[in-house]
Amino acid sequence: MRQPAHGGNLAWAAALAGCPPSAILDFSASISPLGPPNSALAAIESQLGNLRHYPDPDYGELRASLSHFHQLPPEWILPGNGSAELLSLAGRELAQLAATALITPAFGDYYRALAAYHAEVLEFPLSFGTNGQESFVIRHLSVIHDKRQTTLTGSPVPYGGKPAFRTGLTNDKGLLLNNPHNPTGKLFSREAILPYLKEFALVVVDEAFMDFLPPGQEQSLIEVVQEYPNLVILRSLTKFYSLPGLRLGYAIAHPDRLQRWQLWRDPWPVNTLAAAAAVAALKDKEFQEQTWAWLPAARDQLFQGLASLSGLQPLQSAANFLLVESQQSSSQLQQKLLKHHQILIRDCLSFSELGDRYFRVAVRSGLDNQRLLEALSLVISDESLVIKRKDN
Repeated sequence: MRQPAHGGNLAWAAALAGCPPSAILDFSASISPLGPPNSALAAIESQLGNLRHYPDPDYGELRASLSHFHQLPPEWILPGNGSAELLSLAGRELAQLAATALITPAFGDYYRALAAYHAEVLEFPLSFGTNGQESFVIRHLSVIHDKRQTTLTGSPVPYGGKPAFRTGLTNDKGLLLNNPHNPTGKLFSREAILPYLKEFALVVVDEAFMDFLPPGQEQSLIEVVQEYPNLVILRSLTKFYSLPGLRLGYAIAHPDRLQRWQLWRDPWPVNTLAAAAAVAALKDKEFQEQTWAWLPAARDQLFQGLASLSGLQPLQSAANFLLVESQQSSSQLQQKLLKHHQILIRDCLSFSELGDRYFRVAVRSGLDNQRLLEALSLVISDESLVIKRKDN
């Protein structure tokens, strides 16, 4: 079976571990362990009788709920079959520009969405360190575009600062980035991104993990979207509410753009059960508060535990996952954890800048986190003994 490019492939993991998928403890997909909320499950059950009918093609109730949740007119919101569907529509828009800038390492689906429409891509590596010394660097990069050499230039900046592209080279290009950043978990400040909106023809910001930050800490651009017709924000309801199997996301952008997207896609992309679950989840303030209270302590427990293990260095994160630098092969760690402990972590082989020396883990419950730490300790100790015997 082919190595997965995404986390959460339990069929692949179970085949390698020799166990049923239900036996796998999954740290590879960054999904909250607290859900799905009971309110969403009850809403799904209440709609089973409506499966004999087509969904509302305009998703009036769902858009009204999202409108109330974000304090935006409903015409500024377009639900989709997961944010992946909407990313594909954004890719079609970006491909109409001269090129699209990506800050790398970048989520693999960005490349898929851009390649589907033959978009030109400019890659700008993100420099990050450990031990609290993180910084973001957009390095000089030259690419061949339409048989001409195109150069964008940037300079090192501290975390939260704005990497400055050279004036005059970006107004025919797009920018696609996520915030918090995947896979590092770093949070860009709102002020750091705002200047891009005046420099790029189209800016697409993927905020799939933004809802894990409470209102006083989040850095979403939703509050300014009505000021910038060239801004698109993508959101997901599947990670925070633990509903990836339902596939539900939404885009926030100028109504003219969203009407154009509506013409490009298949009808009824959001099923009846997903729409009902979303409406209920958005109203579930208790679940939202519970998640915001749970995450910081659970993330810190996992961070401290990983940092205490020999050869591992986790990076600080604002999201519900941690990127970990490893002195050992991450793919070998992944396979040993699967075969001997039935635990799945996310290797970073799909991120070419990271390769085999990084892995990513979701933040789960305290008991699950402890089980991972104990298993990693055993695997690392066994590997160290093997290396020591070889040296002797």
